[in-house]
Amino acid sequence: MAVPATVIYFTCYDQVSAFLRAKLGENETRIPIVAGTVARLGAVTVISTLELTRTKVQSKKFSYKELHQFVSMKVSEEGWISLWKGWAPTILRDVPFSAMYWYNYEILKKWLCEKSGLYEPTFMIKFASGALSGSFAAVATLPFDVVKTQKQTQLWTYSSGRVPVPLRVSTWAIMKNIVSENGFSGLFTGLIPRLIKIAPACAIIISTYEFGKTFFQKQNVKRQ
Repeated sequence: MAVPATVIYFTCYDQVSAFLRAKLGENETRIPIVAGTVARLGAVTVISTLELTRTKVQSKKFSYKELHQFVSMKVSEEGWISLWKGWAPTILRDVPFSAMYWYNYEILKKWLCEKSGLYEPTFMIKFASGALSGSFAAVATLPFDVVKTQKQTQLWTYSSGRVPVPLRVSTWAIMKNIVSENGFSGLFTGLIPRLIKIAPACAIIISTYEFGKTFFQKQNVKRQ
């Protein structure tokens, strides 16, 4: 799922950015925020149902037959919209993450170029900007990641010998429950593992993507 999600996300971001720059100008600082928001909305909506399925398989270790039965029962009981359960908390986590990430990335990249006396960012400047902006966004949106995980893994409660009962709990209700049981720090459970995962991932993905994009742009110019 990471590959299609990344392809959709970066393609959408580039297309929206190019459109907005043509309309608003190259120096408009709001472009990364808007483009990041639109790109993440699109990617999450497309991938959300696959993410739900993956989470269910991992949490209950379903076989493919059991997974098919699970999906069929959910659709028959609650309609196709049930396959997007967890979409709202995912959006609350990923859209702000994306907006903050791209805004800070573009700002940091420009600032580091100015400090280094460079007109174009180097690979390491892009790498560092990606890591720092990803870390900041990861910390700010962690509470919504905690909620999303709980909402998806607790779709149903199981009692021995009984039919599963759907759980209908809002994002904010889950947050209140986490705070009441574990304190405010409960919303930041898994902070260190999340930073260890996201900081290098953001750095590697964005620097590699930018390198590849620049490389192929130069190749296209040469051919023309």
